[in-house]
Amino acid sequence: MVASDGGGGGKLTKLLGLGYWVQGFRCFPWLVVSFYLKDGLNVDPSTLQILQNSANLPMVGKPLYGLVSDSVYISGQHRVPYIAFGALLQALSWLMIAISPSNMSIFTISIYLLLSNLGASIAEVANDAIVAEKAKQTPSSTKHPQPSSSGNLQSFVWIASSAGGVLVRESSLGLPKSPSVGIRNQLSQLLVALRKPEIAYSISWFTASYAIIPALTGTMFFYQTQHLKINSSVLGISKVFGQATMLLWGIIYNQYFKSVPPRKLISAIQAMMAFFMISDFLFVRGFYRQMGVPDSLYVVIFSGFLEVLFFFKILPFSVLIAQMCPRGCEGSIMAFLMSSVALAFIVSGYLGVALASYIKITGTDFSGFPHGLLIQAACTLLPTFWSSWISDKVESKAKRKDKHN
Repeated sequence: MVASDGGGGGKLTKLLGLGYWVQGFRCFPWLVVSFYLKDGLNVDPSTLQILQNSANLPMVGKPLYGLVSDSVYISGQHRVPYIAFGALLQALSWLMIAISPSNMSIFTISIYLLLSNLGASIAEVANDAIVAEKAKQTPSSTKHPQPSSSGNLQSFVWIASSAGGVLVRESSLGLPKSPSVGIRNQLSQLLVALRKPEIAYSISWFTASYAIIPALTGTMFFYQTQHLKINSSVLGISKVFGQATMLLWGIIYNQYFKSVPPRKLISAIQAMMAFFMISDFLFVRGFYRQMGVPDSLYVVIFSGFLEVLFFFKILPFSVLIAQMCPRGCEGSIMAFLMSSVALAFIVSGYLGVALASYIKITGTDFSGFPHGLLIQAACTLLPTFWSSWISDKVESKAKRKDKHN
């Protein structure tokens, strides 16, 4: 899957693989938290969605973490120590949630969730920076490098996250050397990079493509568990199915879709999201039930797939951005991107709360839910009309660079 450049390449893939693999398990404790908020603290759908999205606020600070990671070295290292710290912070946060009394307040659990996501965001920034740095290296021992291999490492870590911090010496990972230039200079380089039209327009489109969607995840969770009485084990299986499809997507992308123009592929994924939202509309209206499809089967397959489909376009887009990152500020650019996406998800969640309130959805009244899903599908389809903002010229530049090498 990923070419190894000696011992450094092997250690790098182990570090990234373990880190992203552990991060991939975070969806399961979050499912438990959702049930605790609903059944233990008796929150309504809108409050549940507000709490879930507000817990992602530390993700918005990723550009700051990226600047620090790029410019502040700890014992001569500027990636691995941050991965270790982020993993430790997550472990402590979830441990405190596990040992806390059952009557824990909403405020207390919110603090723990914020700390957990702070640790996750710090670790993800360092992991993403390593991927971006390594993906831009061209093997000096290869006379005819293949441009199509530029997405191998991104595909690998995507698969690893679907299927922590490890204390190894950063010098053994074979990462490119870049001197510490200080946070102020690093910020200046980031601003220069963000002024490049191909980067600015691509990130703007990608962020807007999430922010414009009014998410109704809290409402769907209540509809499935409160109205349909879907068992928690079914939702757990749905999560597993979703993670399996993410793993499969990483393999399929690496084998068949790396050569597809990113604009075409990302736009197709966006349209597919809208299609599955219309499928949710039919599900809520009872269409599949009338055809003899059990609700639990739909939740496992279709709901599980749609939940992770939101993230499918991140893989090709991260490959695109990694190719455009100027050397030396990979961590800052990737952190800014993921921070923008995190902020977009928060905006999406709040828009969903506003939509649910407008169409008068409550924990017991879901009569307006089908209309909300149609509005959601229409909003999801809108960004495809200005997909020309997504850069489609990076691959050809990479080819020209390889030929000169």
